[in-house]
This record gives sequence, structure tokens and C-alpha cells, in this order.
Amino acid sequence: MSKAAELAALIANVNRGSSLAAKNFIINGNMSVAQRGTSATGKTSAGYYASDRWRLDISSAGTWTQIQSTDVPTGQGFSNSTKLDCTTADGSLGASDRVFITQRMEDQNCVSSAKGTSDAKSLTASFWVKSNKTGTYILELYDSHNSRHISKSYTISSADTWEYKTITFAGDTTGAFANDNGIGFMLQFWLAAGSDYTSGTLATSWQASDNTDRAVGQLNLADSTDNEWLLTGVQLEIGEKATEFESEPYEATLAKCQRYYLRRNSESGQVYTYFGAGHVSNAGVARVYTTFPVQMNHVPVLETTGTASNYVCFNIDTDALTSMTITNASLNDSGLTLNDSGNNFTAGRGCNLIGNNTADAFIAFESEL
Repeated sequence: MSKAAELAALIANVNRGSSLAAKNFIINGNMSVAQRGTSATGKTSAGYYASDRWRLDISSAGTWTQIQSTDVPTGQGFSNSTKLDCTTADGSLGASDRVFITQRMEDQNCVSSAKGTSDAKSLTASFWVKSNKTGTYILELYDSHNSRHISKSYTISSADTWEYKTITFAGDTTGAFANDNGIGFMLQFWLAAGSDYTSGTLATSWQASDNTDRAVGQLNLADSTDNEWLLTGVQLEIGEKATEFESEPYEATLAKCQRYYLRRNSESGQVYTYFGAGHVSNAGVARVYTTFPVQMNHVPVLETTGTASNYVCFNIDTDALTSMTITNASLNDSGLTLNDSGNNFTAGRGCNLIGNNTADAFIAFESEL
């Protein structure tokens, strides 16, 4: 393509809604934020594990480790990728077996695509990918709100080599998004797919959801423990041409991620980290309060180490807890109820929730789509 043609395509992107700022529908496309930790091993089912906002979907297709890796394409300005490593192989996939990694986007953040109208806009995905296993892979754009999807194939040509890919999805004039916080688009990178997802014809144009058409042609990355797959620089933007990855400060990406998951860890080397302040209601119950730095997607649930004795209520004496529960949570803040069955708290005093001589203690609020 000539420089003049490239400029014309870029201008067309901007005119169709791809602004020079906040153009990327994807959050944490450079994999820089990993609040849950940099490595998650032994994964055999769906969940959020390492890189924030990226959900690993596994159904009876081997065992996997997800890592926030420092292996990145040279000279592209990235510091991290997400790496998926097969640790238990499945060389013979069952019909419903599958593995993909996906990002779910809010309905209200997808409205700008004009999907479901006569002015529906094309969307272009761009990303860097690397694997030891060459061959055909499937990228799917799924409209969860309207149960519609479109899939395109791409090829990893050289083993163990970072490759840049761009894929354009046509606009869909059927199925508008709601202006709410539900699930809209899901961008899904397939890694393995049983016959339930491969026995039809690949849905290269928008259609009503049909599982058999979702991942036709997808190779099986789960067939060997030698297999690994890495991804970074993911961008989904309006228009028919990929533009340069939208870089932003780390704290901006972190704040976007904290709308869906907020984790407060023990600081490095600290074993008595403070997590919240409040008061003792009676000898067996204390209540502490915390505010969120950003409004969460929906009322969150609480995550902890799962071991109550990793936390203490400090209010004169340091008393280990027997349980901790979330109380009166909202989109912006939450209370925590601390319990001590030994009735050792001092009623009427102020108190702090702190780690109990362990660097492993954390509290987290989960509000994922």
C-alpha cells in the first residue's frame, strides 16, 4: 500500500470514530497489570488468573499455566506479554473440549461501534503473537448481548517468533447493544476446540450464534506439554486499518482494571499491612470500611486468602479473626465484618484490619463481567 493510501485509510478510521485517544476497546492489551499475581499454575477450568481482564476459558482440554511474561517483541515498546503453557496434554479432544483466552467488554463501551444500525462500523483487531506450534488459529468476535458472532483465521508461520497480525471484522447491522454494564463484545483467541466448535463452516461473516461454526480449522495447542502461546499488544478499534498501539500510563491501565478487580496486597516485606479502619461493635464483632478508587462494574464479592487467621483486628490487643465477610457493599465502597468467636475484642474502641504476621494476606473485591 502506498503512503497516500495508508494516510487515506487512517483518515477514514478517524472519520469513522477511531479517535486518537481512547480508541482501544481492549483494557490491558499490553498485559502490564497483573493484580492477582504473575503466575497461575494447574488451571483446568475457566477463570481470571494472571493478566487483568483476560479470562482463560478451559473445558476438559489439558492443564495450563498462565504467566505474565517479560518475553516481548523487540523494539515495540512492550514490557509484558501473557504466556499460556500446556502442562498436561490432551491429544484427543472430546467434542465439547475447548481452550481460549478472552476479554469481555461492557455493552456501554461497545455502543460506539454502531452495531445493529445501518451505520455499523468495521472493527480491526491487531496483536503480537508467538508460539512454538505453527499453523491455523481462530480469532472470534462474539456479541454476547445478541448471541451473534464472526470468526477469522490467522496463521502463525514461524515457530518461536513474534509475529504481528491484523484482522478486520465487518460491521454488523443486526443486534444493537444496550447502554448498560452488561457484556457486549468478547474478543476470543482460540487455542483448542473439539468438534462441537469445528464441525460446521467458519462464520467469516456475522451470524446468529452457532457453536459448530465458531472455531473451524483451529489446531490443537493442548496436544503436547511442549506447547506454549504468547500474546501482547492487543488492540480492537473502529475502522478497517490497524493503527499504532495506544500506549497509556500504567496507572491509567490499572484504574481501568480496578473497575472489575481491586486487590490490596501486603506490601513487599511487610507482614502487618493495614487494610482498613473501623470500630468494635461488641466483644465478638468489629466493622471496618474501605472505599474504592474507581466505581466498580457491579456490587463486588470479597476475596481473601481463605484463612481467617491470616488477619487480625488490632484495637489494643492483636486478636486473630475466625471469619471475615463483606457487608453493605456498593459500587463505590464496602464494609467488612470481622468476627472473633473468643469475644476478645474491646467493645467501643477503634480498630484496624491488618495482616497477621504474614506477607501473603490480601483483600480483593471482584466485579468481573
